[in-house]
Amino acid sequence: MNRNSFTARLTLRFAALVTATTAAVLVVGGWLLQRQTVSGLELMHEVEGHELAELLGTEANLAAADIVRRIKYDADSDAALFFIQVHKEDGAVLFRSDNLGGAVLPDLSRAEPHWTTRLPAVGDVRVSEFHSGPWHIQVASPLAPTRRLLRDYVEVSGLLVIGVAVTSLGLGYAFSRYTLRPVRAIEATARRIRADNLSERIPVPAGRDELAALAELLNRMFDRLELSFEQVRRFTADASHELKTPLALMQLNAEKLRSRLAGDAEGTAALEDMLEELGRLHQIIESLLFLSKADAGALALELKALSPQALLAALAEDAQALAEDVGARFALSRNEPGEIRGEPNLLRQLLLNLLSNALAVSPPGSLVTLESYWLDGDKWRFEVADEGPGLPEAQLARVFERFVRFEHGAGGAPRSGHGLGLAICKGIAELHRGSIRAENRRDRRGLRVIVELPADVSAGG
Repeated sequence: MNRNSFTARLTLRFAALVTATTAAVLVVGGWLLQRQTVSGLELMHEVEGHELAELLGTEANLAAADIVRRIKYDADSDAALFFIQVHKEDGAVLFRSDNLGGAVLPDLSRAEPHWTTRLPAVGDVRVSEFHSGPWHIQVASPLAPTRRLLRDYVEVSGLLVIGVAVTSLGLGYAFSRYTLRPVRAIEATARRIRADNLSERIPVPAGRDELAALAELLNRMFDRLELSFEQVRRFTADASHELKTPLALMQLNAEKLRSRLAGDAEGTAALEDMLEELGRLHQIIESLLFLSKADAGALALELKALSPQALLAALAEDAQALAEDVGARFALSRNEPGEIRGEPNLLRQLLLNLLSNALAVSPPGSLVTLESYWLDGDKWRFEVADEGPGLPEAQLARVFERFVRFEHGAGGAPRSGHGLGLAICKGIAELHRGSIRAENRRDRRGLRVIVELPADVSAGG
C-alpha cells in the first residue's frame, strides 16, 4: 500500500481515531476505577465504624480495658481488612488494633472525614474517622491492593491499546478499500477516457449522495470535453482538407511562372521564396492531418516484425547527409540486434524528426548520436543525443506540444520549422503504445530524447 495514497491516509486516520478513542475510554475508566475503589473503601469504613460505635455505646467513663473487651474480637476478625484505632476528644489513644504494631494513626479529623497517610512498614493507607459520643473511631485500609489493581489495569489497558491499534489498521484498510470502492470505479473509468475514447461515461452510483453528484459532474465535464475535442478535430481536418486544394493550385500556377520569369532574376527569387513558403504550408497541413487522425484514432497501424538494427543502418546514411549539411557530425553509437513490431515508415519518420531537431540546435563540429537497444528485457529504447544548448527544466515537458518553438538554433541563430515535428514524434510513439521524453544530458551540455516501446509491442531481444 502506497503510504502517500488516500487509502493509506484514511487507514491511518481510522486507526488513530479508534486507538485514541480506546485510549481515552481506558483512561477515563482507570480514573473511575480509582475513584470507585477508594469510595468502596470509604463505604466499608463507614459500615465498620457503625458496628464499632454500636459496640462501644455512648458511655463516657469507659476504661481502656472495657473498650478493648468490647471491640477487640471484632477488630481481630477484620484485621485482614482494617486498621482500627479509638481515641478521645483530647487525642488520648484508648485502643489500637494489633495489626498496627507500633504505628499510630494521626488525628486529622478536623480537616476532613477521609484522608490518605503513610504508615511505617505498611505504606499508604486510607483513613476514615467517625464520631460516636465521646469516641473518635478511626478505620484505615492499606492502599497497596488498590494500587496493584490499578497497576494491573494500566498494563492490561496498554496491551489493549496496542492490540486495538494493530487490529484497527487491518479494519481501517478494509474499511478504506470498501468505502473508496466507488471512487476507484470512477478513477478507473476516468483513466479509460482518452482522446480516442471520449464517449465512455462514469457509472452513476445508486442514491443521491456526494459520489453520485461527483460522477454526474464529471460526466458533464466529459460531455463538454468530447464536444470540444470533436470541434477541434473537425476544424483541423476540415481546414486541412479545404486548404490542400487551393494550395495545390497556387503551387501549380507558380510553377507555370518559372518559364516566364526566366530572364528576371528578382522575380525568379521572389517566385522561389513563394514556392518555398507554399511547400512549408503544405508540410504543416500534412502534419496537422496526421495529428488529427492520430487524435481521432483513425490511424490503424499494420504492425509488422522488423529489425531495428536494419532500420537504423538504412537511416544512418540519410542522417550522415543531414549532419554534413549543417556542419555537424553523426554517429550510430549503439545498434543492438533484435526484433520489434512496428510500422517501419512511421518509425523512420519519428527518428528522422528527432535527428533533424537535434541537428538544428547543434553547433558546427558537434556530435549527434543515435542509440538503439533493449532496456531491462521488456522495452526497446531509442536515444537521440545532441551537444546543443539544452533546455531549462521547466520547458522540457512542453517540447512535444504543437507549435511550441524555442528560439535557439545552431550558433544562436533563430530556428526554422513550424513546431509540429516533435508533436508528430509523440503521436507516432503513442500510436505504438510507447512513450517519449526529453531530458538534459548529465555528462555534458546538450539534450537527450528517449523513445521507449513497451513489451506488448516489442518481441524478442
